Amino acid sequence: MSTRPEPESRAAYRHFTSLTTRWMDNDAYGHLNNVVYYSLFDTAVNQYLIEAGALDVRHSPVIGLVVETHCNFFASVEFPQAVEAGLRVAHRGSSSVRYEIGLFAEGQPLSAARGHFVHVYVDRTTRRPAALPPVLSQALDALVPA
Repeated sequence: MSTRPEPESRAAYRHFTSLTTRWMDNDAYGHLNNVVYYSLFDTAVNQYLIEAGALDVRHSPVIGLVVETHCNFFASVEFPQAVEAGLRVAHRGSSSVRYEIGLFAEGQPLSAARGHFVHVYVDRTTRRPAALPPVLSQALDALVPA
């Protein structure tokens, strides 16, 4: 028997990033198109890593490739709402990380959507799995729930 996913509270996340929706994000049904949620997930993670000094998109010798994604939707979000993305690390391996993200309409206590993606970190040149660099490990430590 499976358990139905439920929205989560802000307390479930370790870091928040403010993001903006755009006019083009709405679909014909008047809410954010499904693909936009994944884009917000990706933006929240990479913005955090850049701000933490753990990612230089042009020069980092180790980069993260997305190998798995998932999203559960609970409530509509639409332009022009602001979105707050909660972020945490659920699992860390020697070369991989499972990031979990909750998207909250600005000021709302429960997530409108939540999901995850897994990065496998690879050497930029060879694309072979690589150990997590110390600066990345340090940035990830701050995202692990207590």
